[in-house]
Amino acid sequence: MTSTAVAHPNIALVKYWGKADADLALPATGSVSMGLDVFPTTTSVTLLDQGEQDAFTLNGRVVDDRALVRVERFLDLVRHIAGSDARAAVVSENTVPTGAGLASSASGFAALAVAAADAYGLDLSARDLSRLARRGSGSATRSIPGGVSVWHAGDDQASFAETVPAPPMAMVVVTINDGPKEIGSREAMRRTIATSPFYPAWVTSTTVTVDDMLAACAAGDFTRIGELTESNALRMHATIEGAFPPIRYLNSRSVAVFDAVAAMRADGLEAYATADAGPNVVVLCRPADRARVATALDGYGAVIESGTGPAAHLLRSEGTGENPETEEHTR
Repeated sequence: MTSTAVAHPNIALVKYWGKADADLALPATGSVSMGLDVFPTTTSVTLLDQGEQDAFTLNGRVVDDRALVRVERFLDLVRHIAGSDARAAVVSENTVPTGAGLASSASGFAALAVAAADAYGLDLSARDLSRLARRGSGSATRSIPGGVSVWHAGDDQASFAETVPAPPMAMVVVTINDGPKEIGSREAMRRTIATSPFYPAWVTSTTVTVDDMLAACAAGDFTRIGELTESNALRMHATIEGAFPPIRYLNSRSVAVFDAVAAMRADGLEAYATADAGPNVVVLCRPADRARVATALDGYGAVIESGTGPAAHLLRSEGTGENPETEEHTR
């Protein structure tokens, strides 16, 4: 039995930074994101014969480090839900630069959640798949529904992501550095929570920003969405930089992109910059403006345009006779 799924990364308009419960990957606050239609991750899960061990291949390389441990723990959760002890071979092709702050774990675990659920015979709703993906990587919960989505804070049952109404939007990704970052998000979150004096204010202000963002999305107010997006990103990075020892993800080239986007607005081209936990910058704009924004940012790094991305979905379910390429979320 082999199941293959595809998922796309998402970029937070209102950031997730910090867990209320690390074991269940419950966020300290809600968050809002936009899925991308670039950088897909395609993952196959094949159930193995008795006596074989879990295996993980990423971009053609057999993985035997901490990444394998994370995959095995996730598969253990799926096996527990399914009442199965079958081991699995996971083969993943990830086009997102891994560990560079462009949500590679989001698309990776969202694709794994969909493929593994199908391979182990679980018929899960989109909500339950989102809850499952969250256990692999917090931001993966938002890559399940696609589009613009809100990830709710709360307990295990209540913390999932769902699509919300929003105006048409586009993003321009400026990849300044596609290598892995020195300090991963999990360690950076832990250090921020433990040592940054700004963290409590981050939690309270972000809770308010989520409500403001949802209201702006529902109203179709692109300007307000952009203002909240850029402000929230800068607040998150200020909170991280307040940790001890300090963690700085943005570099001089990142700041230069933020400055260039501010100059665009002054010249009448409306765009807003954001950055997740890494040096790469993503620019939010209207779909009609994305080519102009991309041209203006050429030279700051590799520039890729993106529309709003689809939900995670199955591509193939081999061994059952099904071919669910047009279905989303479930078997």
